[in-house]
Amino acid sequence: MMINRRDLGIKIFADGAQLEEMKRVYEEGLVDGFTTNPYFLMLAGVSDYEMFASEVLAAIPDLPISFEVISDDFESIEKEARVVSSWGDNVYVKIPVTNSKGESSAELIRQLSGEGMKLNITAIYTPAQVETVVQVLSQDSPSVISVFAGRIGETGVDPMPIVKQAAAMIREQPLPHAELLWASTREVYNIFQAQECGCHIITMAQDILHKLNSIGTPLEQVSRDTVKYFYDCAVKSRLKIIQ
Repeated sequence: MMINRRDLGIKIFADGAQLEEMKRVYEEGLVDGFTTNPYFLMLAGVSDYEMFASEVLAAIPDLPISFEVISDDFESIEKEARVVSSWGDNVYVKIPVTNSKGESSAELIRQLSGEGMKLNITAIYTPAQVETVVQVLSQDSPSVISVFAGRIGETGVDPMPIVKQAAAMIREQPLPHAELLWASTREVYNIFQAQECGCHIITMAQDILHKLNSIGTPLEQVSRDTVKYFYDCAVKSRLKIIQ
């Protein structure tokens, strides 16, 4: 069945850096925005970051797109953030909540957000990190707070209480222009978990986006489809038990 994303009650952002795929989902009206990161840039073979961004923004001029800084020291991150922000009005600058040394980005976030820069604070895992971020974000500047729920779950920790706490902190601050994002999505069901937690946005890589039309499929049909798929695999492989 065909799902209208607006019926889901949450914004869906495509996560990735394959230009043609980004253009396709944009032209088909499947998503509300886009996020990228250095991992997806590497997978896509991007070597000229600014040229890639210019091509993306020429094709997608009117939806929010997050581009991440790539340095690890705050002086360089600040310089990169100013360059990335200049690429377009619909650009959000992704800044990790900490660098690889565990040093907080809080003061840089405070400075840039206070100047009105659109920020996407990324790689957030703990309530303490959320609390730090909400204390320094400007109430007047658009921002996204990205909690890596999927990766939290991979450690054996339930991400939902953490995400619910994040939503409460944003409301209590208050931050009227901040949106909470469920990141590192692992399955379609995460949409409903993100909604329950009070998220405004969920990011999805292409393999998850392609599964959205499975929502609402009767489980009996899924059962038959699964059996047929395995049967077709066996036929294709010419497997035999009885000779």
